[in-house]
Amino acid sequence: MEKIKASCRGSSMHFVVFVSLIVCGVLFVEGTTDPNDLQALQVLYNALNSPPQLTGWKSSGGDPCGESWKGITCEASAVVSIEISGLGVNGTMGYALDSLKSLKTLDLSDNVIHDLVPYQLPPNLTSLNLANNNLSGNLPYSIAGMTSLNYLNISHNFLIQSIGDMFANHSNLAVMDWSFNNLTGDLPPSFNSLSNLSTLYLQNNELTGSLNLLVGLPLTDLNVANNNFSGWIPSELLSIPNFRYNGNSFANGPAPPPPPYTPPPPGRSGNNRSHSPPAAHANPGSSGQPSSPQDGTRKKGLAVGPIIGIVLGSSVVAFLAIFALVFCLRKGKRKEIAARPSTGSLSVSTVNKEMQEPSAQTAATVTDLKPPPAEKVMFEKLQGRNGSMKKAKSPITATSYTVAALQTATNSFSQENLIGEGSLGRVYRAEFQNGKIMAIKKIDNAALSLQEEDNFLEATSNMSRLRHPNIVQLAGYCAEHGQRLLIYEYIGNSSLHDMLHFADERSKLLTWNARVRVALGTARALEYLHEVCLPSVVHRNLKSANILLDEELNPHLSDCGLAALTPNTERQMSSAQMVGSFGYSAPEFALSGIYTVKSDVYSFGVVMLELLTGRKPLDSSRIRSEQSLVRWATPQLHDIDALAKMVDPTLNGMYPAKSLSRFADIIALCVQPEPEFRPPMSEVVQALVRLMQRASVVKRRSSDESSFAYKTPDHEPIDFP
Repeated sequence: MEKIKASCRGSSMHFVVFVSLIVCGVLFVEGTTDPNDLQALQVLYNALNSPPQLTGWKSSGGDPCGESWKGITCEASAVVSIEISGLGVNGTMGYALDSLKSLKTLDLSDNVIHDLVPYQLPPNLTSLNLANNNLSGNLPYSIAGMTSLNYLNISHNFLIQSIGDMFANHSNLAVMDWSFNNLTGDLPPSFNSLSNLSTLYLQNNELTGSLNLLVGLPLTDLNVANNNFSGWIPSELLSIPNFRYNGNSFANGPAPPPPPYTPPPPGRSGNNRSHSPPAAHANPGSSGQPSSPQDGTRKKGLAVGPIIGIVLGSSVVAFLAIFALVFCLRKGKRKEIAARPSTGSLSVSTVNKEMQEPSAQTAATVTDLKPPPAEKVMFEKLQGRNGSMKKAKSPITATSYTVAALQTATNSFSQENLIGEGSLGRVYRAEFQNGKIMAIKKIDNAALSLQEEDNFLEATSNMSRLRHPNIVQLAGYCAEHGQRLLIYEYIGNSSLHDMLHFADERSKLLTWNARVRVALGTARALEYLHEVCLPSVVHRNLKSANILLDEELNPHLSDCGLAALTPNTERQMSSAQMVGSFGYSAPEFALSGIYTVKSDVYSFGVVMLELLTGRKPLDSSRIRSEQSLVRWATPQLHDIDALAKMVDPTLNGMYPAKSLSRFADIIALCVQPEPEFRPPMSEVVQALVRLMQRASVVKRRSSDESSFAYKTPDHEPIDFP
C-alpha cells in the first residue's frame, strides 16, 4: 500500500511539473515580442545612445513584452505603448519607428532628444507627445496618414518652417499643441477639417495671417498669444471659454461688416463658407449700392431661380463675346493685318492687351493643375481666394549668405579648399569664424538651365525642405552679384566610391554588415524622395560618388533636388564625368532620354552591385566582357557558385551565406531592363530590413564566428508583397 501511495504521489508530482511546464511554455510563447517591434525598439535604444535609465532594454536580443522593459506596454506579442517621459535620455529617434504597427501611444517628452523627427512614425498612433526636447526641422508629411491621432504635442522644441497642410483626414484629433517653437507662415487650410478639435495651443511662435480658419471648430481652449497674427479677431472665437490672444497685431475696433453674399463658384466645398455671411444676411438684389426699404420690398417678388438663371446666362453671353473678340484679334494677328494709326486702333490694342493678360493667367492656372514634371520639387499648393490653384511661394528655410562671407570661409575659393567637382561646378570646403565647417557648391552659370533668379530661389526653397537623416542637408545659399552657390552640411569622412575603389586601410572598414547598412540607408533616402515627397523627387544622378559616409559609416545622399536646376545635365558633362555616370544609367534613359523614379531604382541596383563586388560600374582596364558591371554580373546573380566568386575579395569571405544570396536577389530586381518590373523603393527597404533582421538572428544564435564565412547558400528569391 505504501508503494502504491508513493507511486501516486510521484505520479501527481510529475503531473504538476508537466502542467507547470506547459503553462510556462504557453506564457513564454505569449510573451515573445513581435520581431518587427523588437527590431524597432533596438534601433530606438541604440539611437538614444543606450541610456542606463531604460532598464531592461537591450541593443540586441531580449523580449520587451516578456521581460517588462521600462516604459513598454504590450498586448499579447505587440507593443502598444512606449512611455519614457522625463528620463533625461539623449540622442535621436532612430529610423525604424514606422515598424511599430500596433503602437498607440508614443511619449518621449521631457528629455533631451535632438535632430529631426523621423519622416515615418508609427502609423496607427492615437497619442504622440514629443514635447520639451531639442527637436528641429518640422513634423514630417507622413503625419497626414496617421488618421487615428487624437492627441499631438510637439511644444517646447526648435521647430521651424510653416505648419504642414496635412490634417484633412484628422477628424479624431482633439488636442494639439505647437507652442514655444519657431514656426512661421499662415495656418494651413486643412485646420478647418479638425471637426473634433477642442484644445489648440499655438502661443510663442512667429505665425502670421488671420484666424478665420478656426471659425466653426468646437474649441474650448485656444491660445495664439505672442505671434504675428493680424486682421480682425472673428467674433465667433471671442466666445471660446479659454481664449488668449495677446501679443499679436490684431486690428483694433469692431470687425468690418461682411461683404454682400455671392454664390460660391462651382467646385468649392461647403467647408470654405465660414467667411461668407449667414443666409439671413444675404441680399441677392444688392448691386453694391445702399437700397431703400422700398427697393427691398419691390425685389422680394423675384425668385432666386430666375436671378441665378439671368446671372448665368449673362455670364455665358459675356464669355462667348470675349472669346469671339480674342479669336478675331488672334486670327487678325496671324494674317498680319496692319492696324491703321487711329484712335480706334489704340482702343483695340488696349482691349487686346487687357484680354491677353487674364488669358495668360488662366493658362498658368491650368498648367499648375497638371502634375508637375518629376524633377520639380513642389511640396504644397495653396488655394487662392477664387478657388484656383497656384504654386506656393514657400519661404527658403536655408540661411542666406553673402559672397564676401563665402570667400572668407574658403580663402577666396582657393585650390587647397577644393574637395570635388561635378556637373554643376566645383565643391569647396569652407570654415567659418564660428568654427563651423560646410561644403560649398559653386555653380557654374553656364551649366544652369534655369538662369532666372526666381527659379533658382524656388529650387533652393524646395531643396531646403528635404529633411531626412540619410540626405545631405542644404544649410544655406547665395544669390548675389550673378553668383549662385549652395551651402551643405559637411560630411568629412569619404564617399562610398572612394571607400570602395581606392585600396587603403579605410576599405577594410566596409564589412559586410556595414555594406548592408549603407544600402539600407541609401534606400531609405530614395524612398523618402520617391514616396514621401509630393510630388516625387527624382535624383537623376545616383552613384557611389554621391553617397557620403560619416565617421560611423552612415550614408548621406548628396545632390538631392539638383535635377530641378539641370534637367539636361548629361549634355553638359565633360567626357570624364559622362563615363562616371553612364554606368549607372538605366536602359530607357540611354535610349530615349526618359528618366523616372524607376531609373533611380536601376541606379541604386548598380550601387548595390558595387557594394557586392567592389568593382566600378565601368572599368576599361578589365577584359571586354567584364568592363560593364551590370552586363557581367547580372547573368551570375542566381548562380550559386558564380556568386561566391563575384564577392569583393577585401571581405575575405566574411559574410553570411543567405544574406549574400538575398542581397543578390534584390539587385536582380532593381537592374531589370524593363522599368515597370522594378520594385518601388519602399519594397526594397522592406527587403533589406528583413535581410538585416535575419542576419542578426543568425548572429545571435551562432556561437561559431566561422559560420559567417561563405558557404553554399540556400537560394531563396525575395518575394515583394
